[in-house]
Amino acid sequence: MTTHPTTTTLYFGPWYRRSPYFDGTQRAGCKAYDVYNKMYLPAEYDDPAVEYQALQDGVTLWDVGCERTVQISGPDADRLVDAITCRDLTRCAVKQCKYMLVTAPHGGIVNDPVLVHPEENVWWMQLADSDAGLYALGALSQLDLDAEVSYPDVHPCQVQGPLSGRTLAKLVGERIFDLNYYWCDHFRAGDIPVVITRTGWSAVPGFEVNLLDGSRGDELWDAIMAAGEEFSIRPIAPNEARRVEAGIFNCGSDFTLADTPFHISGLERLVEEQAQDYVGKEALERLRREGVDRKLVGIEFDSREPLTGITVTWPAHHGGRQVGRVTDAVWSPGLGRNIGYVWVPIDLAAPGTRLEVESEHGDMPGVTAEVPFVDPRKERPAEPLSRVAG
Repeated sequence: MTTHPTTTTLYFGPWYRRSPYFDGTQRAGCKAYDVYNKMYLPAEYDDPAVEYQALQDGVTLWDVGCERTVQISGPDADRLVDAITCRDLTRCAVKQCKYMLVTAPHGGIVNDPVLVHPEENVWWMQLADSDAGLYALGALSQLDLDAEVSYPDVHPCQVQGPLSGRTLAKLVGERIFDLNYYWCDHFRAGDIPVVITRTGWSAVPGFEVNLLDGSRGDELWDAIMAAGEEFSIRPIAPNEARRVEAGIFNCGSDFTLADTPFHISGLERLVEEQAQDYVGKEALERLRREGVDRKLVGIEFDSREPLTGITVTWPAHHGGRQVGRVTDAVWSPGLGRNIGYVWVPIDLAAPGTRLEVESEHGDMPGVTAEVPFVDPRKERPAEPLSRVAG
C-alpha cells in the first residue's frame, strides 16, 4: 500500500489492474496513485510545481497504461467506428489520429478517447474513464457489420516535453522528427516493436509510445529512461495545471454523459456536418439549430494564493443565487494565477462574468474566462542540433 498526500490509504490488490510500467513507477518513487479505468494511475512523484517545470523545460515519462486500448477491426471497422462518433472519419487517413467524441443517442459524450488508425481496417480508441469498449460492442450488436471489438496487447506511455523528440530519436531514429501532430507510425525501440503517436495530454511537444507486447513493459520503461538520462528525464504524473491551461477536459469530472459537445467550450467544432448517420446525430443537429442552456467555460480566480487542490465540485453564485459549479481549480505556475473550469447558464458564459465561489478553502471569487488559457502552436518537434547545423 502507499500513503496519499491527504493521508488517505490506497491498497494494492488484484481487483485493479497494473500497467506494464507499474514496477518502473515504483522504482521511480511514485508517492500516490489514482484509480482510473479500474487501473492504477500514478498521481504524484514530486511537488506538482516541480513536475510542471520539468514538463515545460525538459522531458518527462508518464505511465498512462490506464488509457485502456479498445480495438475495432475487420472489413467493416471503418463503418462501425464512424457510427459512434460525431467526427467525420471518412476523412481520416491510415496512420492519422483524431480526438474522438463517442456519442450517445441524446448527443451526450460517452467517452473522449484519442483515436488511432495504425493500419487499414484497424482502429484503436485509447479511453478516458468509462468503458467505450462495451458501448462499441453494444453498437455492433445492433448493426449488420463484419467487425470485431477487442482489447489488444497495446499499452501506452507518454514521453512529453520539448526534449521528447531528441530522447526518442536515440531509441527509434531521427524518423521520429517526421511525425506530424496527430499522426502515428510503427517504430522499433531497440528490438521492441511500438507504435508512436504525436499526441499527449499536455499541449507541449510530446509523444505517446504504444508498447505492443505487455510482457516487455519494464524493458521499454528502462530504455526510455536511459535515452533521456542526458536530458534529465523524470517520471511525472499527468499534470493538472498544464492540461487546464491548454483547455483539455477530463471526462467524468468536467463533463458527463449528460453533456453534449455543444455544452463544452471548444468542442462544438467536433460536431462535423456529414452525410452519413451516426448515434446522436439527430439530437446534436437539433442543438446546433436551437442552442444550449448551459456552458462549461474557464474561470480565473482573484486569489493569487496557490490552490492546494479540489476534491469536490464548488458551488458558483451570481446575483445572490447559485448558478453553476466549478469542476476544476488549480494553481498555474506558468500564468501565476489560479484557473479552472465552471458550468454556468448560457447567458453568463461570456468572458468577464463575475462569480462568487464557495470552495473547500473558503470564498473564491473570480470571473469567467476563455478556454484555452494558453494556446500553444502545434508544431513538429524541434529537430536535433546536429540536423539544424547540417
